[in-house]
Amino acid sequence: MQAKEMWAAYKKIKPEIGDELDAWSFGVEADSLADLVLRGQKTATASSYDLYAVDGEPLPQAGTFDVILDSQGEAICIVEVTKVTVLPFHQVSKEHAFKEGEGDKSLTYWREVHRSLFSLWHKEAGLSFTEDSQVVLEEFRRVYPLDK
Repeated sequence: MQAKEMWAAYKKIKPEIGDELDAWSFGVEADSLADLVLRGQKTATASSYDLYAVDGEPLPQAGTFDVILDSQGEAICIVEVTKVTVLPFHQVSKEHAFKEGEGDKSLTYWREVHRSLFSLWHKEAGLSFTEDSQVVLEEFRRVYPLDK
């Protein structure tokens, strides 16, 4: 299903979501991470604060809705962003790591994976990544499809 089709289907249930849709996929392992969201095991994500400025993108906002895509650009589900926090990388909590639902859900695993990814992405953008670099922590809940 295409993002616009899923958005239209959800809009019939919740018309106040409006017409502006934001659709995206996870940067790495898009299919498996989208599946974790669909199954309710992944209720958070993290991104680099600095890369929003480089890309000219606004920060996510609580109360907005996003279509999660797989690696082929197909719509998997819709989430509502419930909380957005910006913290230094070294201050990310074990609770947040658990909510991301990846690997063994530990903070150690989260830090290893995200340190590697953020370092690579920062280098590609001509930036340096450190333990003090700011990260954008999003929490969300799946709102569509309703039957999963």
